[in-house]
Amino acid sequence: MADRVLVVDDEQSLRKVLAATLQREGYEVQVAVDGEEALAALDRDGADVVVTDLVMPKMDGLSLLRKVVARHPDIPVIVVTAHGRVDSAVEAMKAGAFDFVTKPFETADLKAIIAKAARQSDLNARNVVPGEPEPAGRRYTEIIGRGQRMIELQQIIAKVADAPSTVLIQGESGTGKELVATALHEKSSRRERPFIKINCAAIPRELVEAELFGFEKGAFTGAVQSKPGRFELADQGTLFLDEIGEIPVEMQVKLLRAIQESEFERVGGVKTTKVEVRLIAATSRDLTREIAAGRFREDLFYRLNVVPIFLPALRERRDDIPLLVEHFRQKYNARLKKNVEKIEDDALLSLAAYSWPGNIRELENVLERTILFAEGTTISKADLPAALRQSAPPDTAAGAFLAGSPPGPLKEIVKEQVQAIERDLIARGLEVTGNNVTRTAKLLKISRKSLQMKMKEFGLRGEE
Repeated sequence: MADRVLVVDDEQSLRKVLAATLQREGYEVQVAVDGEEALAALDRDGADVVVTDLVMPKMDGLSLLRKVVARHPDIPVIVVTAHGRVDSAVEAMKAGAFDFVTKPFETADLKAIIAKAARQSDLNARNVVPGEPEPAGRRYTEIIGRGQRMIELQQIIAKVADAPSTVLIQGESGTGKELVATALHEKSSRRERPFIKINCAAIPRELVEAELFGFEKGAFTGAVQSKPGRFELADQGTLFLDEIGEIPVEMQVKLLRAIQESEFERVGGVKTTKVEVRLIAATSRDLTREIAAGRFREDLFYRLNVVPIFLPALRERRDDIPLLVEHFRQKYNARLKKNVEKIEDDALLSLAAYSWPGNIRELENVLERTILFAEGTTISKADLPAALRQSAPPDTAAGAFLAGSPPGPLKEIVKEQVQAIERDLIARGLEVTGNNVTRTAKLLKISRKSLQMKMKEFGLRGEE
């Protein structure tokens, strides 16, 4: 399916030319003459990218941007401004714009920015941010979870949110790293300041420096105007570097200097710019392995890892699945105009049993698809994808899920079955590893502490 671009401009000729150009590139294009018409189109049809002029009647581009950030935070907005109004464009970037271009612009430059925004939109669509936006444009609501690890996570966020210390969020893809970064910003005294996000994996290697630090006019081919980088735009606010492990090694020393000294030079410039930025980084890579392989600088790792936050995989917090399922049921009922009232016990148990390699992101995608094709008001196991229907409780966490399920005879029967399966899996694992607890925990993909607790519960014994 083609990416959908919404073009907003009060100049009819520009709308037509831009729409025709993008359609030739394979985009599905919708146009609007002002911000009010654009908002109505977004609420009705949605979009993957918005390209808007700044100066328009009724509702200008800056007002439209702020409303899009509040209502549709996952949609990148590109601002087009007349030459000489760069200050307005910088204000737009601080308000959450993805990028900006100045008129007259090179068509190739705009197409490249739209392509990058479309890639970011796709990443946003796959990313999980449970909860709807709070009033006044807030981009964060409480993290969904009641297990001990999620309680501890929320306690850490509360303690460090207002500190200037650098935070490194680590976890598998789809565990909600961007949600935690947003929580840290929104719970800090910087909440009214810029929150600038950049996905390092989405930037070509040769453009990383320009994206981070900006560039001067003429610094390289295509640099027809000066442009601030993300560090500059985040001054007095928060800069979130997602997938920091993707930063090229040759750029890491410059990033380290910018973090340590709070200063940098634009590409092609000689003037040193000083900023005051709270930095949050995130990665799905094991940075200690990257260091050992020579792909990540050890000194940069220690500079980033002042406050480490580890996000558990969904398979390690199955007791939160009922809460997440209910949240997504309500979310997609509203978004897809459906009326699913209940997820049956057999479906919940299948959801609990699945290993979720894609974590919460995969759970959300499964529920969106299932709710979309639901014929009635309930969803049963038969409505789930085949892979989930065939799953069986794989580890100890499935029992924790049942504690959050509706009470009833089914719960107790299945709980006994799960315990029997758990005991058999652990006993067989200990046999294979010669009663080695650490190796058995790795084999079963559970923590050593959880394994020891279950061994005690089932009367099993092992040796280190």
